Amino acid sequence: MRDAEEPPPQAGPWPGAADLDLTVQRRASAASIPGDEQFLRWARAAARGRAGELTIRIVDEDESRALNREYRGRDRPTNVLSFPLEVPPDVPVRMLGDLVICAPVVQREAAEQGKPPQAHWAHLVIHGVLHLLGYDHESAEQARRMEAEEIRILAALGFDNPYEVWR
Repeated sequence: MRDAEEPPPQAGPWPGAADLDLTVQRRASAASIPGDEQFLRWARAAARGRAGELTIRIVDEDESRALNREYRGRDRPTNVLSFPLEVPPDVPVRMLGDLVICAPVVQREAAEQGKPPQAHWAHLVIHGVLHLLGYDHESAEQARRMEAEEIRILAALGFDNPYEVWR
């Protein structure tokens, strides 16, 4: 874990990598689930030129709850879980990691927060990719840095500040 004062790792292209290779696994259905092209656009924006392999798995509440319970000790479904690939720093890999996004939770949160569903999907993909790049929000300073980066990326994609919409 990084020190709260230490900035997140800089994302730059990995040697020999040219692009983000995205796999989308759909294990749940909902009208608002974006297409693969949208997922790729949002993930690329968050990755800021860092290339590698990323899997986004769209799940139902049962799978989200089981994973959240197993990996975070929280017995409830959650919007997004990030699973970075953890290897020693001197081992070259192209794998960025995996995101697990719960479609029913995303839809419910978007409605509760008065957000367009696509804006909430974009936010959660960006949020998850930033976690894979080393960002966190365990402290107030970490949260401030991560939220600022999310807001910047979302604005560049034409989305409103997700924190002002419902705060």
